[in-house]
Amino acid sequence: MTEMAADATALEGRARADTVRRAAEGDEAAFQRLVSVYHASMARVAFVVCGDVDVARDATQSAWGKAWQRLGSLRDPEQVGAWLITIAGNEARQAMRGRRAHPVVDISVLLERASSPEQRDVAELVDLQRALAGLRAEDRQLLALRFVAGLDATEIARLLGGSPSGVRSRLARLIERLRRDLSHA
Repeated sequence: MTEMAADATALEGRARADTVRRAAEGDEAAFQRLVSVYHASMARVAFVVCGDVDVARDATQSAWGKAWQRLGSLRDPEQVGAWLITIAGNEARQAMRGRRAHPVVDISVLLERASSPEQRDVAELVDLQRALAGLRAEDRQLLALRFVAGLDATEIARLLGGSPSGVRSRLARLIERLRRDLSHA
């Protein structure tokens, strides 16, 4: 079960709709319930989009402010988790605009000296981080929505605009690019 699915079961059906309605009406306890259920997923997606813990933290906080203001505009309370995660991803993307990418340390020497499986696992994670850093923020957000938040192509298309087949095509191209980048690492 994905984190998003586990979050969704924490607020099911009528309870979710009621919590969203009360929060939209200004009930701080209901809003806090949403924060407790969705904050971690939002922060993870923001981090994947920007690759910086501090920026992700700020983006997530900013997303909560926007969510508080706009919760009344949410049409489908069943989609509150996906909606919140998308806001966090968008905030992370906005925060990264105009910022220079952090230089990635060359770890080829570490890879050559990696003697234990744990060291090789760390090296592979660094390679993945390097490959993700080479993508546009929009592409990292798409990957995060699919693989971190666990949303399907239809949900992503509804949130970001476009068609499910367009989302699947973009994901396929991104995955192929990551595979290519990782095979050259």
